[in-house]
Amino acid sequence: MTFQLTSRSGPFAASLVLVLAAGLLAGCRSTAPAGDAPAADTLVTFPEASKASLKEGTYPDVADLRRFAPGMSKRQLYALLGTPHFNEGMWGVRRWNYLFNFRTAQGAEYFTCQFQVQFDGKGIAQAGHWKPQACAAVLDPPAPPPVAAAPAPAPLPAQPLRLSADALFGFDSDVLSQAGQSAVQGVLAQVREASQVQSIQVIGYTDRIGGADYNQRLSQRRAESVRVALVQGGVPAQTISAEGRGAADPLVQCTQQNQRELIACLAPNRRVQIAGTARLD
Repeated sequence: MTFQLTSRSGPFAASLVLVLAAGLLAGCRSTAPAGDAPAADTLVTFPEASKASLKEGTYPDVADLRRFAPGMSKRQLYALLGTPHFNEGMWGVRRWNYLFNFRTAQGAEYFTCQFQVQFDGKGIAQAGHWKPQACAAVLDPPAPPPVAAAPAPAPLPAQPLRLSADALFGFDSDVLSQAGQSAVQGVLAQVREASQVQSIQVIGYTDRIGGADYNQRLSQRRAESVRVALVQGGVPAQTISAEGRGAADPLVQCTQQNQRELIACLAPNRRVQIAGTARLD
């Protein structure tokens, strides 16, 4: 038995010859189930490829080849695969032989296989055979497209996220404003995408204006408000803690005598900080 390989010379052609040659050693056997098909160990006789009426072969639609099945009539196979390539007639013959070409991944290169359909006396297909047998692999379902790898989650920033209390809350309020809700949503996006987050700490601060006890309570309530918003956004409650520190840990020092100027200068100290810690795997 022989087969044809038409391509430009190169490593690919050599590899393909080895694969198809392995099929030849295994024999040319049926690739389609059939109740009346020859036994699996029965060798099938193919005509010489040089005797084909269409010596250059054709490029079949592999989807059509996959639709071949025992039980099909000659009329159905004629519509599916076209005219046999070895001058076989419609009636009175038990075999149709084809010469099919298949493109390789290199595009211009191709390999040629013979395909034979066997019929019973009523012209009903019983089995399909390939020469070499390795060509049956062209009917294998196409490999599913590779699943794109999800982008690696971004870590939480090393430095705490500082949200201006003036932007989050109204004057002397612990209720998040509309702008404050939007700011928390931005934090939520970062927290959801962060990797290996173990805990999140929300800390509220005030400036030094006002009594220490009042500032402590206000900073605690504001931290709690941000924590609740994060939990409502889907962050597990057990991973978030809230703490108020009043006027502790100021970011700026201001000495203005004018009250309005002093309040403006102390704005960075009025804040809510969000920091995360990650597991170390």
